[in-house]
Amino acid sequence: MAKLGRWLIVAGLLGCSAAGTALYGLERAGITPRALAPYIAHRSQGHNPTIEALGAKAQHWLLTADRGTQALPQVFDSSLGAQPAAVSGPAGTILEVANAAALRKALAAAQPGTVITLSPGHYRLEVQPLALTRPGTEAAPVTVRAARPGTVFIGMALQEGFKVAAPYWRFENLTIQGVCARHTDCEHAFHVVGAAHHFTAHNNTILDFNAHFKINGLDGQFPDHGAIVANTLSNTAPRDTANPVTPVDLVAASHWSIRRNVISDFIKLEGDRVSYGAFVKGGGEHNVLEQNAVLCEQRLHGAGGQRIGLSLGGGGTTKAYCRDQRCIMEQSEGVIRANLVASCSDAGIYLNSAARSSVLHNTLLDTGGVLARFSSTSANVAGNLIDGPVLVQQGAQVRLDDNLTTSVMRLYAASHPQRDWFNNVRNLDLAWRVPAPRRAAAVQAPDLCGTERPATPRYGAFEDFAACRSGSAAKAN
Repeated sequence: MAKLGRWLIVAGLLGCSAAGTALYGLERAGITPRALAPYIAHRSQGHNPTIEALGAKAQHWLLTADRGTQALPQVFDSSLGAQPAAVSGPAGTILEVANAAALRKALAAAQPGTVITLSPGHYRLEVQPLALTRPGTEAAPVTVRAARPGTVFIGMALQEGFKVAAPYWRFENLTIQGVCARHTDCEHAFHVVGAAHHFTAHNNTILDFNAHFKINGLDGQFPDHGAIVANTLSNTAPRDTANPVTPVDLVAASHWSIRRNVISDFIKLEGDRVSYGAFVKGGGEHNVLEQNAVLCEQRLHGAGGQRIGLSLGGGGTTKAYCRDQRCIMEQSEGVIRANLVASCSDAGIYLNSAARSSVLHNTLLDTGGVLARFSSTSANVAGNLIDGPVLVQQGAQVRLDDNLTTSVMRLYAASHPQRDWFNNVRNLDLAWRVPAPRRAAAVQAPDLCGTERPATPRYGAFEDFAACRSGSAAKAN
């Protein structure tokens, strides 16, 4: 009776004649409880106190049914993201620097094969961005690095930190933090533009920017073939800005690999309050997002707005910024594979005008599921474990091939069968609680933890999450 009373309240606020009718309509429309809750709260505001109180109760019930009440753990201990062991790219001529002025001078004079090594300590960069215009080469990139992770701390009071406009630059083992008084003034740690193809960022910890990496074309050139690998990207507070908040914000570039990163806590407080962990959009193609852990709300909780995990297409692109100046497709042949996406107030994966997409063997927990929209979207969605639905809207064409999902109606009944496979989803204790089902279809790519898949793989991102915890997975450059 208590549950029935809750749905009757929801039905009454929506003007429906019965809770059953309301639930049927919500199922058909693909409206999850986490999507309905803020709408109920908004619609009940400004009415008499009884209606407002009912609206607040309905919002609480909806969110509790869909999301639970326990926050994620403060620490996500895994072999993903930045690690304490140093990585190193190609050898070259080592140039050691010990202060911000020397760093600027070294960057301006860099030659192919220069390895700019920052001495341990704190560096503060302000006033002007670091403009990188001298190219490296495939055989001899320019490298900027710390010899050991956790020894070099760069504080940036800059709208843009490293502005990379030349090819073959590589950054590794650095800790970078935005230290602007206003969040609007710390936009990007890295702005990769125009001719800056074959950019690499590996094993860095980057905090407190609106878009930690911003990638886009310039003057008809596009920074293709980049890699963002094994970085930790996060914010220590919600971003008090109306500017886009997306740790990896890629527009119009192609052939990027975004893998093995931990991306968390990207809350946007102003404007439309919609933010993403990572998106690729603007008419690019063959971009791959794989083996990432995206924790939309890890340390930061309770803010309004919509947080989306990973996206091919994002929120769309103004035509002037698209690769072909048309943006008939936001993305073509993009891949989202073997990712863990958790604790998102909106969709875990969003496809927007994303043609010939592949969404393969991801694990989505406490998200709004997968959303595919618009007739220009086509996708193969296979082998995923989704604590939520796959929603196909506005003419999108999706081939669903053997996924574990949860219907919208079950979410309203606080039923989450996909969470029941694990010991404790809210604690990110993702050991299998019961023997997990396996698929008949083989998978060629490694799982989230770097483990090769067997002939009959498990659904979702990983075979055994202990391999992620142990740090036993290989970390490719």
